[in-house]
Amino acid sequence: MRAAVLLLAVVLLTGCASPAGPPHLRVEVLGTMPHDTSAFTEGYELAGGVLYESTGLQGSSTLRAVDPKTGRVQRSVDLPAEYFGEGIAVVGDRIWQLTWQQNVAMLRDRTTLEQLGTASYQDEGWGLCYDGRRLVMSDGTSLLTFRDPRTFAVTGHVQVAYEGRLNELECVDGSVWANVYPTKTIIRVDPASGAVQGVADLSALGPTGDTAADDVLNGISVAPTPGEFLVTGKRWPLAYRVRFTRDGS
Repeated sequence: MRAAVLLLAVVLLTGCASPAGPPHLRVEVLGTMPHDTSAFTEGYELAGGVLYESTGLQGSSTLRAVDPKTGRVQRSVDLPAEYFGEGIAVVGDRIWQLTWQQNVAMLRDRTTLEQLGTASYQDEGWGLCYDGRRLVMSDGTSLLTFRDPRTFAVTGHVQVAYEGRLNELECVDGSVWANVYPTKTIIRVDPASGAVQGVADLSALGPTGDTAADDVLNGISVAPTPGEFLVTGKRWPLAYRVRFTRDGS
């Protein structure tokens, strides 16, 4: 009888045990640079020494080429007034730029930023990145959609194992890094399985004092130095150069 009770207790304790969650990533701030406080940041990507930034809001959306050392805008083009700019991805000498609810992706020349063509899609456009083979797109849910970088056609999906609205994305080293709207959280995702490989809390970053409710963290890009990232937010006065490391490392 005593053995049976002990066995039952072990079974109950095992059943109640929960698996460990994804590792917590520590955020180390290495430096800052100015960021245009009029930029409602929706897309953020460094390529070839140029930081490309897509900004939102209907009537004032843009695509910009920015100096990653100074934050100075080098070139900028306006989107048509009816478009709300969203995520971007550099693919060779082209840039794909999403719109939020207009269901239009614009293909642009990387040098001039001028529009070369368009593609249509369903659902909303939020974040976009390119992993070297395919585009990865978010739509404000926890679903990621894979797309052909030439035609923008859907090639697959993966459900991310995280409750949150995935926003601006960065593809690097086989992982997808995603801002979680409207929080100051960034997660690292395995695009093959949707498993979360790390969670970073960036609540110490950003402006202090009174800010608009939508001035949230939303911008992550690789930095010029390998292993480092640039992060910013909508209408933030600064962009931050950071490194993510696992606690205890």
